[in-house]
Parts: sequence; C-alpha cells; structure tokens
Amino acid sequence: MKLLSVNLGRPRAVPYTDQPEGLTGIDKQPSDGPVRVSAPGPKGTGASGLAGDAVCDTRHHGGDDQAVYAVAREDLDDWERELGRTLGNGAFGENLTTSGLDVSGARIGERWRIGRELVLEVTCGRIPCRTFQDHLGERGWVKRFTRKGAPGAYLRVIEPGEIRAGDRVEIVHRPAHEVTVALQFRAVTTERELLPRLLAAGEALHPESLAAARKYAEQHKV
Repeated sequence: MKLLSVNLGRPRAVPYTDQPEGLTGIDKQPSDGPVRVSAPGPKGTGASGLAGDAVCDTRHHGGDDQAVYAVAREDLDDWERELGRTLGNGAFGENLTTSGLDVSGARIGERWRIGRELVLEVTCGRIPCRTFQDHLGERGWVKRFTRKGAPGAYLRVIEPGEIRAGDRVEIVHRPAHEVTVALQFRAVTTERELLPRLLAAGEALHPESLAAARKYAEQHKV
C-alpha cells in the first residue's frame, strides 16, 4: 500500500459554487515535493490539513474531522472505464491518491501511518455536491456517485507529519466493529435505516454522522 500523489488546490473563481466569494479549491494537482499535514482546527474556521492546500467553503468542508480526503487509484480507474475518459490523480478533489488500499472499505476509526510521522484516522465518506459535479462536467454526477457507493474517506490528523508521493501507507489500527466508510455513506444518504449501526463506531465517527445516528435511534427507539 502506498501513496501515489499528494494533491493540492489553489483558490479559483468558478460560476458553479455557492461559496460567498465564488471560490473553490477542488481543482487539486499533484505536488512535486513534501507536504506538511496537521490538524487545521474546528470546522467552520479550520480549512485543509495540508499546507498549501485551499478549502474555500469552510461551512461544508475542512476542519479537524475532514482535514484530509483520500481516494483509491483503483476507484478512479474504475470510473475511467465507466465514463470513458481520463481521470488524473486529484481529479475528485482528493488530497491523497492511494494504491493497494481499500479506502471506501476502511473502518471508521481505522488509523493509517503514511511515511515516517503522519498518522491519520478515518472519520466518514465524502458527500457529493454541485461543485463536485460541475467541476467534473458530468451530468447527473451527484446521483451517479451516490449510487456507486465508493465515496473515498475523510480523515482527521492524529499525529502530524510530512508526506510525499511514494510514501508507504500502513494500517496501524483497525477497530473490531464492522462500520466501514461505505456503510456510513449509505446510512447518511440513501439508507437511513442503517444509521443505528453506525453507533458501534462511537466517537471515532464524524460528529455530524454520530449525532444523526443517535437522533434516528432515539426517534425510532432502536
């Protein structure tokens, strides 16, 4: 398992975002050198966990529990075949493009060591939005991406560190529960009845998903 690329975005004005200034950092490109990764601070004020990377709409993106976004190269290859087009590393706006790692199959709370220093913890899957759809230029992309159910993973920073393309990725902790990123994604999008199952992941779960699971369980006396 290894890191194929570390991808960074710069603020860019586009007509398809509702960010107040019309800016997005979704157009991420592979970095040539090492990148420092650290916890950016709470959602709403904290942005990307990667130095030099832009997260422009901090209402919905960035912050400690969404500090880093990872996508498997294998999933990008699958989409290339399905869409009939080339998708370079960073095409989905991901910070990390990995090889040999089942990103959407990772368990919530799973920890990865990348390089010598950095340790990340899986929190949730990525929810597609209009900016993602229009960035790719694929009609009906939000529904299509959701139906696929392989959203990639957001991660929080447990131990900060410097990383670069080619670094080894090692799973250093895998929780005993069976709550995967793919399951969490289905629960918060198309299969709300799955929400109580997320509670097994506990505090490792993204706070918004944990709150939704607790609310559903209480309302339905599960």
